[in-house]
This record gives sequence, C-alpha cells and structure tokens, in this order.
Amino acid sequence: MTTRLDTEGRLLAGNHDPAPLGAAEGLIDAVERAGLRGRGGAGFPTGRKLRAVAAGRGPATVVVNACEGEPVSAKDHALLTRAPHLVLDGAVLAALAVRAHRIVVCVHEGDPLGPALTAVLATRHDPVPVRVRAVPRRYVASEESALVNLINTGDARPTSRPPRPDQRGVGGRATLVSNAETLAQVALIARHGADWFRTAGTAESPGTTLVTIGGAVRDPGVREVALGTPLGQVLEHAGAAADAQAVLVGGIAGAWLPLPAAAAVPLAHRELHEAGAPLGVGALYVLPARACGLAETARIAGFLAGESAAQCGPCMFGLPALADDLTRVVGGDGTVVARLRHRLGVVEGRGACRHPDGAVRVTRSALDVFADDLARHAAGRPCVHIGQARVPLRRRYP
Repeated sequence: MTTRLDTEGRLLAGNHDPAPLGAAEGLIDAVERAGLRGRGGAGFPTGRKLRAVAAGRGPATVVVNACEGEPVSAKDHALLTRAPHLVLDGAVLAALAVRAHRIVVCVHEGDPLGPALTAVLATRHDPVPVRVRAVPRRYVASEESALVNLINTGDARPTSRPPRPDQRGVGGRATLVSNAETLAQVALIARHGADWFRTAGTAESPGTTLVTIGGAVRDPGVREVALGTPLGQVLEHAGAAADAQAVLVGGIAGAWLPLPAAAAVPLAHRELHEAGAPLGVGALYVLPARACGLAETARIAGFLAGESAAQCGPCMFGLPALADDLTRVVGGDGTVVARLRHRLGVVEGRGACRHPDGAVRVTRSALDVFADDLARHAAGRPCVHIGQARVPLRRRYP
C-alpha cells in the first residue's frame, strides 16, 4: 500500500514549531476542554487518562505506543515518518504534565522507525529522558497492558485488568500509555488551544483524525479528515469502487458495514457505534463486489486465533473454534452455523483481555452483512470468490 499524505491537514501540515514546554502546566485542563479521545482504538478520553496518571503517587512513566499492531493501518507509521517531532513533543508535554521521569517509545522489532526515531532523538534536548523499546511483532504485543508487562518483565503479553496502567503500570506506578497520533494531537492542543482544536469535527468527536484506506480504492493510503465526515465522502475521496459491497471499519477486529447503505454514517465514535462498528484506529478496508466477505472474515478469524497470547480459554479454544466453523461454512457446510452463533456468545466478554471480543465482533458483523452469502453457503454452495480479495494480515517492513 502506498501512503498518500494530505498536505493541508493539521497533523501532516509539514514542519511544526517547537513545543511550548510552559504549556504543560495547564495541559490537562486544555486537553479535557478540547475533548480529545484516544486515537489508538478504544477512544478513551485523553484528558481523563492524563488526570488519573497525574493523581498517582511517585514518578510516572509515559509509554508511546508506536507499534501499530493493526495490519490494515499505516497512520502512525506515516505520522512518525512525516512529523516525528510532533509526536515526541506531545510525549514530553504529557510527561511534564503528569510528572513522569521517563518516556518509552515502543516500536515493532525490525521496523525501520526504530533506528530513525533513535536518530531523531539524538538531535533533541528534551527535559525528560526518552528511549526506544523494541516490541515483538505480534498482534497482541502492542496492547497497552502488554507493553507495560514487557517493560516490567520482558514478556509482551497482556495482563488482566483491573488495575489499568494509569492506576498501576510500569514499576507499579501510574503509567500513561498513549497512541502516537494521540500525543501528536496533544502537542497541537498545547500550541493552538482547545477552542482551535474544536473548530474541526463534531461536538462529541472533535478534531481531525488520520485514516488508512485500502482495498478496492483507486488511491489507497493515509488521509487526515475531520471527524464527522460521512463515510461515503471519505471513501469517494480515495476513489472507492462504485460497486464495492462493504467496508471493514476499525481494523481487523472492527466490523463490516454494508455499502452503499453505510455511506451516510459519519466517521465519529457515537454514530459508528450506533451503526455497529467501532472507529478503532481509523482503518477502512473496502471489499470489492467479486469477493467473499465470509471467506475474508474466516482468514481474519484464523489470524486472530494464531496471534492470541494463549492465556485464557476464550483465546486458546474459542478463537480457533470460531475460525474453524467459519471456514467450514465458507466451504458449504451449513450444519455448523447454529454452533458458530452460539460460540460467539460464549466467547464474548470472557477473555483476559479484549482480544477475543474483537474476533467475535468482526465475525458477528460478517454473518449479518453477508447474510445472503451465508444462506447460500449454508445451503451447500461453497464460495466461488475465495481469493478475490485479500485483507492484509501482516505488516511488511523494508
């Protein structure tokens, strides 16, 4: 996938002035007034997380999640390639605001971003020490509790919650784990203020966000868009195929939405949730007309099963069973459909982390959105479009 960077956006506008370190004093209030929500997937209010860490005892740690474990997303990689100082400025400001004594920037092993960021850091003179930490290239290794566990023990596997990292994280102290884009937005709020930030987006989902668009589009890549922009407008700007049948929203653990029915849905947290999908990391994968959404979802389910931390029953047994049932359905075996639906309810909400829930969500959405295909396969007619589309499930680094 090529990365197209819009030059008129906020985050990707080019060179940014140095961070005003004095803005750290009122940063938490400013971020709360701005209404910034995390851009790493959960959409948690950033100001609330900052305040929780600031209330902790002893020196805190700021962890920058730059792993981008989501294989259909490239936004953080684009941002750190184009504007690394903006992300680092946001991390430093956040660290000063919560009284953190160190910053750890996490990137995947083998990602060229690691050496590049180390070189950038050598040119800076930050008041808080910053170092880069390599993370295993596994899907769940970049989950926030997994990053904390890695720094504490060397084991990049998620841990059960509570407590959350902002309550007890690195070294048992309050820890801010924040996505790279989120921290870049923090830096912009520090420079321009909460009112400026709210001039884009909606009242509930203010600001802009980076989205990665792939699949059946003429011009795939990363774009910066105002939250609240209709989904169809975002896809049209990327040259989505006119006969595209669906779009995967929020990454491979997100949900499918049908096209063109979902074109009017605003790209915003509440509206997408009401439509049945999370905004997640802002990834959009467009499924062409001649492709099997159920077959693609079976591939995704198999990948998610193989990427689990194997720490709980839902991951160890539930996810492989879901993937196997879905694969059998695609092959024309309708006898397992009822069992598959039952398993979705058994797995959901019972994992040590949220990894199983993502697999359930994307599978359940596929059964709904591709209901006609499901009926044909359940009647004994195997899919004839297997392989027509291939959702990318592995990130490739140069």
